[in-house]
Amino acid sequence: MKKPFDGAISRYFEQEAPAEIRERIRIGGKKDVLNPSYPYRKVMKGKDYLAEYDALQIELVKLQSWVKASGQRIAVVFEGRDAAGKGGSIKRLRENLNPRGARVVALSKPSDKERSEWYFQRYIQHLPSAGEMVFFDRSWYNRAVVEKVFGWCSDDQRARFFRQVPKFEEMLVNDDITLIKIWLTVGRSEQLRRFLSRESDRLKHWKLSRVDVDGLYKWDEYSTAIAEMFAHSHAKTAPWHVIRADDKKRARLTAIKLLLSKFDYDEKDATSLMGVDESICGSPSLMGIEAGS
Repeated sequence: MKKPFDGAISRYFEQEAPAEIRERIRIGGKKDVLNPSYPYRKVMKGKDYLAEYDALQIELVKLQSWVKASGQRIAVVFEGRDAAGKGGSIKRLRENLNPRGARVVALSKPSDKERSEWYFQRYIQHLPSAGEMVFFDRSWYNRAVVEKVFGWCSDDQRARFFRQVPKFEEMLVNDDITLIKIWLTVGRSEQLRRFLSRESDRLKHWKLSRVDVDGLYKWDEYSTAIAEMFAHSHAKTAPWHVIRADDKKRARLTAIKLLLSKFDYDEKDATSLMGVDESICGSPSLMGIEAGS
């Protein structure tokens, strides 16, 4: 089987990845969490995951019924490190929802026309209407991180973005849109392990891009850009919620619970099932323990 990008990810792993990263991947078992700072050593057992997952799916259906009946408008922004599980989390959130009231927005790179417009303009048309939930699989925060890392925007454009984004989001909230911003973070070892898995699985080749390959060399640049993003956009009006996603199962359950925790919908389950695990979900201060992972 021909590997995408001529096996560039395997080559990086074998020849250029930091020694401690290579060692963690080599000795780590399938059920081991590679990040030494993660609060759990093993990934969640499948039977425990499914028991919670099935119960939470019922809660999501209740939530959507209430959203439709009450005319709520909900926008959930998913951002994060490459391979942190944004798409997988969104898929599990929408699995049993009516797609007409729970849309995914995953925009491709802007056209020449869109590049000439106000930066936020192309996102506005995708905001939720009454009774609707919209999940952004990446968002206007492209400018804050990936565009900066790869030099796709100027420093002036990025500075303008940082001036405008708090006001833009405040306008959304003041217009009664519930805006939930989720950042999925993953350790460097686990990120590379997931890329290697994608490279060796023909069904997952579509998930890889040249940006993913080139980004392997830019971990520190990403870290700096992410820290700057939080400094400019973590606000009381629209805070960031960081989820540590080294264990996909726990991350997916946490994303669901986080969404459900924001609303008092009809017939809501009030048991401990709904509690968000604060050891892997919280403010951007959680990012400080990812260094070197």
